[in-house]
Amino acid sequence: MVKRSLQASLKGIQEAKKAFVRKGWTQDNLAGEINIKTRQPIWRFFSGRPVERHTFIEICTVLELNWREIATHPPAEFLDREEFRQPPVWDIDTLVQQVRSQRFEKIQDQCGILQLLDISHPVAIDDIYIDVNILEDIPSFQYLEITELQNLDPKKFDRVGLGEVSQKQIPGKRAVETYSKLRVLGKPGVGKTTFLQHLAIQCNQGAFAVNQVPIFITLRNFAQECKVTNEFSLLNYIRQEFITSGISDTSVIETLLNAGRVLLLLDGMDEVLNQQSNAVLSEIRSFSDKYHKNQLVATCRTAAQRLRLRGFTDVEIAPFTSEQIEAFAQKWFVAFTKTNTEDGQAQSVEFIQKLDLDENWQFRQLIVTPLFLHLACWVFHGQEKFPTKRTDFYKQGLDLLLGKWDEAKGVERDEVYRGFLLPQKFKLLSQIAAATFEHGQYFFEQRVVEQYIGDYIQNLTSVSMDADELQIESEAALKAIEAQHGLLAERARGIFSFSYLAFQEYFTARKIVASHNLQAFEQAMGGLVSHITDPHWREIFLLTATMLRSADSLVQLMKQKIDALVAQDPYIQEFLTWASQKSRTIPSQPKGATVRAFYLALSRTPRVAPHFVLASSLDQGMFLDAALDNLLLECAIDESQDFAHFHACGDALSNILGIVLDVGLSKSLQQLSDQLPNSHKNQARFRLWLQTSYAAWAEQLRTTVMNYRNINHQWQFSPEQQQILQRYYDANQLLLDCLHSNCEVTAAIRQEIEATLLLPQKELEDREWQ
Repeated sequence: MVKRSLQASLKGIQEAKKAFVRKGWTQDNLAGEINIKTRQPIWRFFSGRPVERHTFIEICTVLELNWREIATHPPAEFLDREEFRQPPVWDIDTLVQQVRSQRFEKIQDQCGILQLLDISHPVAIDDIYIDVNILEDIPSFQYLEITELQNLDPKKFDRVGLGEVSQKQIPGKRAVETYSKLRVLGKPGVGKTTFLQHLAIQCNQGAFAVNQVPIFITLRNFAQECKVTNEFSLLNYIRQEFITSGISDTSVIETLLNAGRVLLLLDGMDEVLNQQSNAVLSEIRSFSDKYHKNQLVATCRTAAQRLRLRGFTDVEIAPFTSEQIEAFAQKWFVAFTKTNTEDGQAQSVEFIQKLDLDENWQFRQLIVTPLFLHLACWVFHGQEKFPTKRTDFYKQGLDLLLGKWDEAKGVERDEVYRGFLLPQKFKLLSQIAAATFEHGQYFFEQRVVEQYIGDYIQNLTSVSMDADELQIESEAALKAIEAQHGLLAERARGIFSFSYLAFQEYFTARKIVASHNLQAFEQAMGGLVSHITDPHWREIFLLTATMLRSADSLVQLMKQKIDALVAQDPYIQEFLTWASQKSRTIPSQPKGATVRAFYLALSRTPRVAPHFVLASSLDQGMFLDAALDNLLLECAIDESQDFAHFHACGDALSNILGIVLDVGLSKSLQQLSDQLPNSHKNQARFRLWLQTSYAAWAEQLRTTVMNYRNINHQWQFSPEQQQILQRYYDANQLLLDCLHSNCEVTAAIRQEIEATLLLPQKELEDREWQ
């Protein structure tokens, strides 16, 4: 069969150029002479590239050349020119299957593997891909008042506007089947490109869109090639793609397109440089209008939604659900465990179990995208735990978003926010985070964040800018941060936040740590410690402690601030003194703070964090006190007519007698036990005893326990004192958590703080004089 394209030989090109010069034409003139719309075929002809057969012959005829003498390896047969103008009649279903077969290997090679960050070898997409869900309502399109987003639980922050509860989610494939023209939006790392690759592979393998031919185009590659030819033509680009698969007949692609048998996947609208984006968008619109029967799916970062496409429906990739996270982890560990499938599955189970622990809720909020979930799996795979220093994990993630992610994909971005270097980007984001967090703003209006950016730009540059110019610069920087890095996100119209609360907290802590001199550092530490009773600042304390080269001064300031919370209340000081004195009666002497915390908790006014109290096993005396306290609590319940309850109290008292070592206490408790009537012998007499003697018996039991064991005092705190005590307990717990956060604290200071936790003021002062 005669081939359907021709290309000029080196000698033929020289002859053609001479003839072209003699004509005195431009390439546009020559294109007009042979009645083609663009000069790309002319450029291809003179550069020795394949050109459609009839176009090649037309060029030679107009230049008064013998096409056989110009072409490389011309066919032996001479075909009438009319033959070129008459495309063959195809059976469309047969053609689809034939083209899919010819392009199968090309699509598998182009879309069938992923090169994951920090992984030295590619992985098959089917081994790692998890079906994504789609939000049909774009969160940033909605109108909300900023007051509607205040007083939000931090654990729900990262899901605001992302459809966790209120918005309906549908599978990604269903969205493609529902909308013939679809634009898939999403933040960096949510899996937009992988979703398109998956569609291409599924179509290629006949599992999806079985009557269509998949064509995957990376738009930045398309734009780069078009820049060389100065012609933005998707049709010609697709023709060249087909030629690389051995399909040189140009009528094939036209036949498929006119029949609506193409699934065209256009990846990365946001990755095209600004100077080329209009031409690329114009070509997509034109192509979509001309070949409207075909299925088109494009991807774009959410923040670049200004790049609108007429007739396209915008949807957004939803964050991973718990089920998707679990499924991804299982696939990841099986794919990357070098031993066997069973070991990979076992490690994925361990990963999910540890992820579900309360202490790791920050990780759960962050790893709802494939990018961060992959990073978490990679870290866990190496350490078999989540990092104690979350700051290291955050830094890795931010390095990805601020540079490595685009670098790994070979994406060149337009110069933005005055060419900031990476340290300057970190500093700008730290200033925005600290300023907004200090004012309790998880969400902020666009004008507010632009003002912060403008202030930073003004301080950075020595060139004075007027207000309008500065506003333009600030808005451009905001959009660049949002589009390129995804670190700031538009949650609703004109309302922004950091994309993850963890990043706002990290940058806030970074701003505190990065104070440039001693005075500024001391002010920053003092400002931080002023928030010690604010639960919203808990994570800032933990992050700051781990980021400091030495956290000695921070933990000492925290301890001073905590002790000052209760220093001026005599009644609370009496309460702390009782707990301290009681702790010294425990002979085995676990850590003093642990015993003090135990007895403060035993008072139940208010509650102390359980993991603070149970930091070590109970001493026998502590166990006895806990049992007696529970007995008194049960006996105090006004259920004296309940036989079952009464017998339960009696049985508890009998059990306690078996562990009492103090002779006096044992004798007193035995006497009280002997006073209990037998309800089985005389029910009437038993009821009478309950009515007449039970209250006095219960009070005698309480007095006995209090006298011998010094517990069950009836502490009467006012509501205000209870709040103070709760803040005091929580702040002490925070201090302990900082000490246990793998921060750098000298041994002497660590021991001093742990020894003096929960001590009354007088004992603290006595220690200072010793």
